[in-house]
Amino acid sequence: MKAVILAGGLGTRLLPYTFFVPKPMLPLGEKPILEHLIDWLKKYGIREFLLSVHYLSRVIEDYFGDGSNFNVKITYIKSPRPMGTAGQLKVVEPFLDETFLCVYGDSLFDFDINSTINLHKSSNALATMVLFKYSARLKYGFIDVKDGRVVAWREKPRIKGLINAGVYVFEPRFLEYIPKDEVYGMDSAFKKAFKNNEKIVSHIVKGEFIDIGDKRAYNIAYKKYLSKLGKIP
Repeated sequence: MKAVILAGGLGTRLLPYTFFVPKPMLPLGEKPILEHLIDWLKKYGIREFLLSVHYLSRVIEDYFGDGSNFNVKITYIKSPRPMGTAGQLKVVEPFLDETFLCVYGDSLFDFDINSTINLHKSSNALATMVLFKYSARLKYGFIDVKDGRVVAWREKPRIKGLINAGVYVFEPRFLEYIPKDEVYGMDSAFKKAFKNNEKIVSHIVKGEFIDIGDKRAYNIAYKKYLSKLGKIP
């Protein structure tokens, strides 16, 4: 199965780190984020990668080449400008003629992706979305009001729910919901599919999910991976 990795974003929330290095190439331990991602998928038998790139794409191409040094095959598809998550996927459409995997290039995972693929194949769905359980305590207390009267005070309540990890298994027909040559978010494409009553299934997984969304998240992940290297004598 081919894996599409969306690696074309500008990484504005990680400036100034991303002035000269695209976000997927920021180092974590001894490897860039993107290499950790490829290693994870390779562990489950994925060997063919389509990288949707734009910003500082030469940095990615110079590092990975055709993928042969990493025992994989890599094809680069460059968009003319930043296109949003779904827009970056749309530029890969000419290379997709069967069920494929799609992963955001700025996160790290450790779960069995084959279980997601098997679920998708058995469900006859247009798309399967990987979800993680998430909970967080809010920074502020919530005040409940009814008819102008304060009736309750919930101090820093904890919220729980399911979050999208940015890992999908798609049928090529999903791409019909993404307009060509337009900046487009993945949420907008899914909303179109929902309205058309398409079958979208969820796969709630356990395991590691690290979203490198901003400088704080990156610094936490960097220290974690640095600690895995052990102390330097």
